[in-house]
Amino acid sequence: MAIHPTAVIASGARIGDHVEIGPYAVIEPDVEIGDNCHIDAHVKISRYTTVGPRCRIYFGALVGEEPQDHRFQPGVVSHTSIGADTTIREYVTIHRSPFENGLTSVGDHTLLMAFVHLGHDARIGNYVTIANQTAVSGHVVIEDGAVLSGYVLIHQFCRIGRLAMLGGRTIVTQDIAPFAMLAENNYICGPNTVGLRRAGIDSAGRAAIRRALKIYFFRGLNSSNAFAEIRKEPLTPEVTHFIEFVQATSRGMMSGDPALIHSHNDPMLEPEE
Repeated sequence: MAIHPTAVIASGARIGDHVEIGPYAVIEPDVEIGDNCHIDAHVKISRYTTVGPRCRIYFGALVGEEPQDHRFQPGVVSHTSIGADTTIREYVTIHRSPFENGLTSVGDHTLLMAFVHLGHDARIGNYVTIANQTAVSGHVVIEDGAVLSGYVLIHQFCRIGRLAMLGGRTIVTQDIAPFAMLAENNYICGPNTVGLRRAGIDSAGRAAIRRALKIYFFRGLNSSNAFAEIRKEPLTPEVTHFIEFVQATSRGMMSGDPALIHSHNDPMLEPEE
């Protein structure tokens, strides 16, 4: 363990083995930090926060702080959980819930780049990447493997599906389907093909996802008719997840690009070679 003498660590904090804590870091009571973590200078980890092993938290980050919410009352016990092998870069802010026993959580192997904000009660999955200056509002759910570019703004209670990809400067006001790509014009433009390949989904699985997205977003069908058309082919686990995700929406789905509806020649929507 290597703790700088200027770091302030509460007596009630639990620090694992081989943890590095830099100058002027503040670790409050009821914090647990796993083994082999690196906590940089001027980081504050607020109470009721758990940090998994092998995490790296960089300069000026604020993890588990009280929420920006009028409903929060001092003394409420709510929690923040950071998974294993996650990286939190400079000046990231993560807020705990205003509700008793509420939870803000970040999964394993996730990367939050500089100045990312996670609002209270956000649930961030495993292997998620969120680029610089993106703001994730309260109660947002981001599923495993999603990639968010920089300067993205996400409305409260939105959901972002597994392996979705969001372009920079997008404004998200409704749910984003799993495996889909949101272009910078704020419309779905096709599947996240690169992400699907990197996730190890084979060509048949990618083709099934591509077909489902094309039918749902680019055929001009309502949801019921689109699902009926999708179900005419055997359902892969990924397509089943896509259907269940869309059916569970409460905010509605971000739309397909109108310019691509009924398109027969757009390369993003044609079968892969």
